[in-house]
Amino acid sequence: MTLHRKIGAPTPAPLKAPASAAFMDSFLDSLTLVERLHRLLADVIKDEFERIGILEINAVQALLLFNVGDNEVTAGELKSRGYYQGSNVSYNLKKLVESGYMHHQRSEIDRRSVRVRLTAKGRNIHDIVAELFSTHSDRLLTRGVMDQSGIEDINASLRRMERYWTEQIRYIY
Repeated sequence: MTLHRKIGAPTPAPLKAPASAAFMDSFLDSLTLVERLHRLLADVIKDEFERIGILEINAVQALLLFNVGDNEVTAGELKSRGYYQGSNVSYNLKKLVESGYMHHQRSEIDRRSVRVRLTAKGRNIHDIVAELFSTHSDRLLTRGVMDQSGIEDINASLRRMERYWTEQIRYIY
C-alpha cells in the first residue's frame, strides 16, 4: 500500500534517526519490560491472595493498602504518587472503605478533602504484601538473581528516566 500526499500539502519533516539504533532498540525493550513487570507484580499479588483465600480485594487495592501503611493520606496524594496505572484510585478507595479495610474522614478545614488510613483489617493486608515482598527480596538475593549493586544500578537508572520524563512533561506545559 502506498500513501500519497495531497497536492499542495506541506512535506512532513523527516523523522530524526536516533543517535544509535541499538540504543533505541534497548530503550524500547526497557519500556516493554517495565510495563510487563508492572502487570506481573499485579499477577504475583493476585496469585498470593488466591493462594491464601483472600478474594474480596484485587492486586491494585492490596498495593494501595501496602503503600498507605502507617500514614494518613488523601486520595489526591495517592493519585499523585502514580502507583496505580490503569486504575481508578477513588473507586478503589471507596471499595476499601466499604469493605472495612480503610477509615475515611472528611477534613474539617477543606470539606472536599478526605483523609484515609488503614483499619486493623487493612493493616493485615499490608502485612501480607510486606511479607510477600520480603520473601521475594530474600529469594532474589539468595538465588543469585540479583545483588545489592545490581538493584541499586536499576533503581538509579529508573530514577534518571523518571526525572527526564517529569522534565519533559513540565516542558510541554
